[in-house]
Amino acid sequence: MSVVFERPSLWRRLQPIFSGFDLPLLAGLVVLGVMGLITMYSAGYDNGSRFADHGRNMLLGLGILFVVAQVPPQRLAQLAVPLYSLGVALLLATALFGITKKGATRWLNVGVVIQPSELMKIAMPLMLAWWFQKREGQLRALDFAAAALLLLVPVGLVVKQPDLGTAILILSGGLYIIYFAGLSWKLILPVLLAGAVAVTAIVLSADRICQDDVTWPLLREYQKHRVCTLLDPTTDPLGKGFHIIQGMIAIGSGGVTGKGFMQGTQTHLEFIPERTTDFVFAAFAEEFGLIGALALITAFTFVLARGLLIANSAPTVFSRLLAGALTMSFFTYAMVNMGMVSGILPVVGIPLPFISYGGTAMVTLGLALGMLMSIAKSRRLIQT
Repeated sequence: MSVVFERPSLWRRLQPIFSGFDLPLLAGLVVLGVMGLITMYSAGYDNGSRFADHGRNMLLGLGILFVVAQVPPQRLAQLAVPLYSLGVALLLATALFGITKKGATRWLNVGVVIQPSELMKIAMPLMLAWWFQKREGQLRALDFAAAALLLLVPVGLVVKQPDLGTAILILSGGLYIIYFAGLSWKLILPVLLAGAVAVTAIVLSADRICQDDVTWPLLREYQKHRVCTLLDPTTDPLGKGFHIIQGMIAIGSGGVTGKGFMQGTQTHLEFIPERTTDFVFAAFAEEFGLIGALALITAFTFVLARGLLIANSAPTVFSRLLAGALTMSFFTYAMVNMGMVSGILPVVGIPLPFISYGGTAMVTLGLALGMLMSIAKSRRLIQT
């Protein structure tokens, strides 16, 4: 008597790899990716190989997302301390031996030139999620203080480089974790109130404190100029204010329906600086108008809502905190970029996810969204 074993089909062998993906989240990312490709073709078709490179970067980010999604959250938790330690060590090495360009020491040569601060965008939320997971059910005020210290060390090193945009992203990712872990509103409200008072004071006294002979504490001169230019771009229309003014002109000239695909005069006559990177939203809004901008914001909002839903139903404290922080960090990218291009926030050099050109940013997005997808997969596997 012979026993016959049926060999599983190729699809059956591959099915565990593809199963469990959150299809609504994936659909939202695809919509953003398509919008990014359309925008990059119009804004960058005459800028070398920007469109082809943007497509390549998207495929790279998608590949990273797919690979990271296969790593279970418990394995991600094991990487938290090593990644955080490596990131801080590289930031210290950058401060001591880094490469300086245009007055900023942000890069380190380790055989290849890297920017260690990019690693902390992922390592920081991983570390703090791991920290609070270990203290589940026994949180004390001292635990929040230790978490704040873990956050402020890399943020301080990045601010010193200086790189305010990356520091904001690292700081926000850590603060989201601390908030979701249960930080009391009694501690949050005074900080928010102090921030509101400070912003109001700066706005009301802008004419006096923005004089050339006034020095701002804790801020470099160029950072002071960024804030003062935000308050009144016309004080330096051909210098610091040029980016903001041209961005607002492009957005306003798009009107309700936009000028049409590849018909943006501000974009194609090269009035918009960095039209394929930091200020790509101005190029998008000029050609697709208010309707297009609302469609883009809707797509970002859908991804945000889906990510928070994944976080809410995550099976462990670690995965819940990590998913929430990664989702809100994605929101921060979009909010800060649109805000600075619209003249609401200072220009800090933060890309618009999937729309702006940039290989490093796409890799970081692939890692973050891959971890979010991993958490979604783990939830579905538990349910089945």
